[in-house]
Amino acid sequence: MRAGTQRMQAAVWYGARDVRIAEVEVPTPRRGEVLIEVAYCGICGSDLHEYADGPHAIPVAEPHPGSGATAPLVLGHEFCGTVTALGPSVTGLTIGDRVAVEPNYRCGACPRCRAGEYNICRHFGFAGLMGNGGMAEYAVIPAYMAHRLPETVSLEQAALFEPASVALHALRRAGPTPDTVAVVGLGPVGLLTVRLAAERNVRRIVAVDVSPARLRRAAGLGATDLIDAGPEKGAGERIRELTGGEGVDVAFEVVGSESALRTCLSAARRGGRVVLVGLAREVSLDTFALVNNEQSIVASVGYRDTYPELVRLVAERGLDLTPVVTSTIALDALVPHGFEALLDGPGNQVKILVHPGAHRDRPDHLVPCAASSGTAVQGTSDREKRG
Repeated sequence: MRAGTQRMQAAVWYGARDVRIAEVEVPTPRRGEVLIEVAYCGICGSDLHEYADGPHAIPVAEPHPGSGATAPLVLGHEFCGTVTALGPSVTGLTIGDRVAVEPNYRCGACPRCRAGEYNICRHFGFAGLMGNGGMAEYAVIPAYMAHRLPETVSLEQAALFEPASVALHALRRAGPTPDTVAVVGLGPVGLLTVRLAAERNVRRIVAVDVSPARLRRAAGLGATDLIDAGPEKGAGERIRELTGGEGVDVAFEVVGSESALRTCLSAARRGGRVVLVGLAREVSLDTFALVNNEQSIVASVGYRDTYPELVRLVAERGLDLTPVVTSTIALDALVPHGFEALLDGPGNQVKILVHPGAHRDRPDHLVPCAASSGTAVQGTSDREKRG
């Protein structure tokens, strides 16, 4: 973006296999909103699904109640950056603040919000899926999404707070810190679950995946045992062998498949717990065995009140989340070197960060144009379209 203009580059979702790096207007923050210059935005599995065969969460026919937006809209909910403009009535933030973005909309008025459980608000949604997000040079967000960062927390770390929050919330849903856990599925959230379990001094952390590269990465993040889920002998049975036939206290399903759930149930001890983090449509269960083993299955969706803890862990305890990052790419490389690279298979890619400012001329001063952040961003001069 050149100084003196009021336009920017953004990744706009129009449909499956139709994400365009488009020139759009820089939005103006309205009451209670802030404009941030985006530093990094991670590619999430949800973004990948929307690109590959969406819409899934993206509103197409009816505006989302939390954002007022419908497609086409800007993707990206794992982002961070620097505050460059404040809307009316914003307090507690100043221009120049570095912030991590907790991208979930909440109404603040429904029973769950009033109980503090805003991650299950009846109007819950994510900026970047149900409204315009952070795969752009600039983004407008409600001020309540912005968490100020101390100088000791880098923006590279902050870009990982969103997936790390999913992992942290799942660990909280597991109950008191267990002695032994299994993490089935080593995508970014699974690997961060391993890392945060190690941070909590879980004695035995069994990591399970079909990818040798991801298993090696899990070992570097604190896994004590590695199990290749590929061989014929069930991974759950091998986890039981590792634990003297007992099984683990908690198994985390971070794949979203029936086979992974079965592995978790097989791996969990009698009276143990399975935490569902992955998204699967329908599964069948052996409820006879579930009841006889008195196992519990709990679901974990999104997160709440996790960002302050992550800031503290990084700033005060030196927690490093960045080992899960395998690539950082420019915005205009999003489709070929982001989405398509991840769709080609796990390979060596785990978490890809997009750096929207990689090739822009940074303006000395930004005066945002008049545009409503509650409506879809329209691409008016598409630089390129790949599909």
